[in-house]
Amino acid sequence: MSRFSFGGAGSTPPIVKNLIIINVVVFAGTFILSQITGSDMTSKLGMYYFQSPYFGSWQIVTHMFMHGGFFHLFFNMWALWMFGRTLETVWGGKRFLFYYLVTGLGAAFLHQLVQYFEFAPQIAQFKDTYQISTITDSILNKSFQSTGQFHKLIINLVTPTVGASGAVFGILLAFGMLFPNTPLFIIPIPVPIKAKWMVIGYGALELYLGVTQPGSNIAHFAHLGGMIFGFILIKTWSMSRKKFY
Repeated sequence: MSRFSFGGAGSTPPIVKNLIIINVVVFAGTFILSQITGSDMTSKLGMYYFQSPYFGSWQIVTHMFMHGGFFHLFFNMWALWMFGRTLETVWGGKRFLFYYLVTGLGAAFLHQLVQYFEFAPQIAQFKDTYQISTITDSILNKSFQSTGQFHKLIINLVTPTVGASGAVFGILLAFGMLFPNTPLFIIPIPVPIKAKWMVIGYGALELYLGVTQPGSNIAHFAHLGGMIFGFILIKTWSMSRKKFY
């Protein structure tokens, strides 16, 4: 299967529809709750680096349904709707949901792994987790000043990662593999680009930005993680007795 026409724009299959609803409800709910009670749900449901004193195992899943702002939510949900509904129609709901969750978790895994290689040597200099907690709490309370690489480490310990982007990049990868020759228009490029070149371009860009801009507020390696785990899963399916599509 190499081409696909975006027909039936009004139809949205149930898994994609429910994922969008959940993400929108969580975003609206956390905003309203923060306005009413002042509680910061991002600090509880966003994913911290696993050696941070604020890390909780549930965050590996919950961070995929949190977003940092309206446009972050909008573009992720737009891509989920645009490409995800096609994949769900072809694969079926169960396989699509499984793929979505695996790529989202894979994105979290690679993001954590990259952070580990970047910061583990510095964290090893702390005496114990209590010392880490004391310093990070001081940073949040603005009673402690840090500079250089140490400051970068502390900022990563106190800043959670949020968003469905890892799973969305996995969806882009799958669409490019299923329908590689489908022409797509990407703003501001004035000519259509085949889906396979879009996927390759996005992957190369994320790798370049991840290497050249470490510590960025965009989790580039998480995006790559979604694509890598998606590729592995698709290849596994294609080698099994069950057809890929």
